[in-house]
Order: sequence, then structure tokens, then C-alpha cells
Amino acid sequence: MQTDIEHIREIEAAARHGSGSRDPLVVQSWLRCLDKHGLDPTARAEAYILPDTALRQHRERSADLISIARSGIDDLYKLVAGQNYVLLLSDRDGVTVEYLGEDSQKQDLRRSGLYMGAEWSEARAGTCALGACIETGEPLIIHQSDHFDVTHGGLSCTAAPIYDTAGSLAAVLDISLLSSPLARASQFLALNLVRQTARRIEMANIMAESRSDWVLRLASSPDFLDVDPEAALTLDAGGHVIGMTNGAARLMARTLSRDWRKGQGLIGRHVSEVFELGLDTLEGLTRQRAARDRLIQTRDGYRLFAHAIEPRRIPQPQRPSNPAIPPALRALAGDDPTMRALLHRAATLAPGQMPLLITGASGSGKSSLAQAIHAVSRHGPCITVACESLTEDEAAVLFGRGDPRGHSPGLIDAAEGGTLLLENLNELPPRLQARLLTLIAAGSYRPVGALRERRSNARIVATLGTDPQTGIRPDLLHRLAGAALHLPAIRQRQDLIALAERLFARAFGVQVSFDAQAAAQLAAQDWGGNLHQMAALAATLAASYPPQAGAVTLGRADLLPHLPGVASDSTTGPALLQHLLAAQGWNVSAVARLMGVDRSTVHRQILRFGLRRS
Repeated sequence: MQTDIEHIREIEAAARHGSGSRDPLVVQSWLRCLDKHGLDPTARAEAYILPDTALRQHRERSADLISIARSGIDDLYKLVAGQNYVLLLSDRDGVTVEYLGEDSQKQDLRRSGLYMGAEWSEARAGTCALGACIETGEPLIIHQSDHFDVTHGGLSCTAAPIYDTAGSLAAVLDISLLSSPLARASQFLALNLVRQTARRIEMANIMAESRSDWVLRLASSPDFLDVDPEAALTLDAGGHVIGMTNGAARLMARTLSRDWRKGQGLIGRHVSEVFELGLDTLEGLTRQRAARDRLIQTRDGYRLFAHAIEPRRIPQPQRPSNPAIPPALRALAGDDPTMRALLHRAATLAPGQMPLLITGASGSGKSSLAQAIHAVSRHGPCITVACESLTEDEAAVLFGRGDPRGHSPGLIDAAEGGTLLLENLNELPPRLQARLLTLIAAGSYRPVGALRERRSNARIVATLGTDPQTGIRPDLLHRLAGAALHLPAIRQRQDLIALAERLFARAFGVQVSFDAQAAAQLAAQDWGGNLHQMAALAATLAASYPPQAGAVTLGRADLLPHLPGVASDSTTGPALLQHLLAAQGWNVSAVARLMGVDRSTVHRQILRFGLRRS
């Protein structure tokens, strides 16, 4: 066995004259240690284990690689179990990020550096399998006196590189022995094992990254092509190389007369530059044909068997379907796209506890919407608070009163388990708005005169007019605006005639419909008072109309006395056209006759207004 002095002298002699007895890769590493890293062969270097914090950072950076490599290194360790081997997986810096070894040897392994967190870069540890593999990119054996540092002279280490799909070194897999009485040649089996495991880890990695791309797997024999290929490429939709294993990189580099270590010069090449095939011929290389029939040739004449794997068809994510609109909400609108979208959103928000804000012009239906949301989501009472009716001195009406003798409940207490509807919140006095903040933000409030806050599970729903900025605290508005529903004015709605039929039927007590001229008159009305104005008109007509046992059809003459100053609009708007189409079962010809126009005009207006059949 070589002594330390003899080892140092051999390194010095190799530096001057070279060595005919050592592997050239070993001698090249010795020279790097002397010239590049400035190491002294007479200095003994103990193993360096990174602190826990630094090791954790290295492991976090390598987490994806460790996950993919786990199965491969576990299988490899099973093959050598009981033979005192240690498995190390290092990152590209030479830091061991995964380790498998015998527990009985733990102290000796840690002392020698064959342990988690040890750094085996060539600059720190001298010639070693991990460090030399990082420097050269080649699988190799560093056996006993091959090591530069005499501290490691008893070790026998075998390593193989693992490359990422861009052709860059990502990690090194090492299998080592604390001591080996056998010759260097005894580790050739270990070399083949780590080389095969590294190749399989690279293959697993490229398959994991290439779910939506073509994969071309290659082997020199057809027998193991489909189960254990030697190399693989990934191709984009245009046939350009976007990923490769190290075996594929070496194959491409040889064909293109390039350096396989410079992966950036290989990525982006078209597959036809390397092989005598095109993208259109890949389908003929799938498993639909026998492996022996899938023979291809490189541009420099090397013959291989190929297995092309088609991109996986990734299903388009299904958009979550809108919840069914409950009857209480569905009754608030007819066939209007804006209202349909709003009611779907209301149905989604209704079951939750978060505060809601409903905005819209006076009479647009804010309170009706709030009560419908309550009806589909709450079992408790719906307590309505007309905020404009409260003064600053009436805080106890809303918040209740607390004193040493007990608690006098307010409207918030009355809404427990149900809904507290705050109508026209901007009309509430500023001091009372301030007291509401914690109720809306945290579900708690402080009664007047009380020292402690009380919890409330009442759902808060507030309504505001068309200018919500006026008269309301900004912080209160911001807490409500996250779940807001805005009601359009009824003159903007395509279901205006259907709304009128519902309101009039409620007032008359029987079904009410409108002839074409009456419908046109309703559609031409400005309806500045929205539903309030329409309900008042319905009540007035019902009071003056003779009692009817059956359905009522109202004409223009019935409406005109109660709509002074409003003339029929000659232009057909979306509300009237939607009404006529619905009444005629979307028979465009019949609607055209009623309007006195041709069918093409009706079709143009349907497109212009964005109408659709419900």
C-alpha cells in the first residue's frame, strides 16, 4: 500500500512528467488541484459539513431533483445493500443533499465526509469522484490513492453526472466505500450501476417536464426501446429540440460537430438537422408499429431505434357552472342578460356570511333583492333599518343599551341569526356609521353605555343610491365594496315589459298583458322613478279599471291618460323587441309584420341589441 510520502511524491512527479499508470482523468484532476485550486498535497484536509441553515438552502434548491431521483437511488441502494456502500446525491456545487448509508457506520461516515451536507467540490476536497465529475462531466472512479488529499486515501468513490433537460449539469450521483481492499477494477460494476441510474433519473425528469410535447426516445437495440431507452429528446410543435438527456446531447453534438457540454448550442435545433426524418414522420414511430420497424438514422450515418410519444391532450379546464338561480331571486327579473348575470352572482354570494352592498337608483329593486337573498340563505328574521330615520341620539335603537343591570336589545339583536338590512346607509349619521365599522369588519359591536362588545351572527346587507360616495365614510364603504351588486335602472333592462306584466298582475289580481302599442308606450317611458313609478301606475290603473274575472289585456289608450307628455317612440328599443320576440315565440317573420318592417331589419336589431332566445 502506498505511503503518504510516496503519494505526495507521485503527485509532484505527475505534475512534472505526467503518469502512465494512473487514469488520465485522475492526473488531470491532480493538476487542477495544484494549478487551478492552489491545493497543497502535504496539507491534510478534514471533511467539511455545511451548517444546517446552509444545507437547508441547498436542499430547497434541489427539492424537485431529489423528488425525481428518490426512486432511482432507493432502487440502487437496494442492489448494494449489505456491502457497506454509501449513496450520495450532490448538487452542482458538490454539496451532498441526499444520503443513504448504514446506521452502524454513521460516525465513521460523518468523519470521512460520506454524509449529508458534506461538500465534495474539487476546490475544497481535492481529487474526489464528486468533484472530478463536476469538473469533467464524465462518469469516473476515484479509488483510494487516486484521491489528491491523503486524508481520503482509504476511500473508494464512483460517480456519474445527472444533467437537466437544457444540457446543464444538475447533480452528481456517487456510490462510495469507506475502505476497499480490492483493486480499482473492482468498482467497474459500481460505475455501470451509477451510470445507468443517472440515465434513468434524467429520463424520468424529461418525461415529467414533457407532458405536452413530442418525446423521441432512442436506443441502439429494439428489445428495450420502449421500457429502458438510452436517450431522449423533446420537440416543440415545430419540430425543434427543447429538451434532451445527456445521452441525446452527446449524440446530437457528434452529428453536428458540436461540444456536448454547451447545451445552449443544441437546444433549438430542428430534428431534421440531426436525423433523417421530419416532424410529419413522427407518428410512424409510435408504439402502433413494432420496435424493430422503427429504425431511423442520424445525418452522420448512425442507426438507432426510435419511440415517438405524442403530446398529451390536456383537457381545457371546465369553468365552474353558475349555480341555479333560486326561485326567490329568479322572480326579480325576466330575460335580461345584465340581470341574469347579477342574479347568478347573488346566488353565489347568498349562502355566505360576508357583508353585501347593493347599489342602484331609487326604485331599482335594491330592497327586493336584499330580501330575496335573505329568503334563500337565512332562517332568522330580516330586520330592515331605514337609516334616514335614525338620529345621532338614537344609537341605542340600533345597537341596544348596556348597563350594570343588563342589556336592552336593539335592532342588531333582533336580526340575530338572520339579516340586518341597512337601507340607504349613506343617510345614517356619521357617528353611527363609525360604530358600525367593527360590526361589519369583525361581527361584533358595543351597545350604548356598555364596556364590552357583543358578538352578532346577523348578515349585514346595505343599500346605497347611484352615488355611493356621498355621505358615507370611505373606510365603511371599502369594507362593503368587496361583495357589491349593482342594479340597473329599469329603462336599461330588456325585461322591462315582463316586469310591467308582473307588477300589473300583482295590482290587478289577475294576469295582465299589453298589446303591441301599449308595450311600445311602456318601452318609450323614461321611468325616472323605476319600479316605484311603475308600481304606482299599476295601482292607479287597477283602481280605475272595472273588476275582471279573467286575464286583462291593456292597450295604449288605457295607459295614455296616466302617462302625460309621453309620446310613442317610433324606434324599437331592446325591451320592446325582446317582448315581441318572446310573445311570438321568436318567430322573426311574425315580429316583422307587427313592426311593419322586413325580416332583415329584425335580424339586424337582434344582433345590435345582443338579444338571445332564453
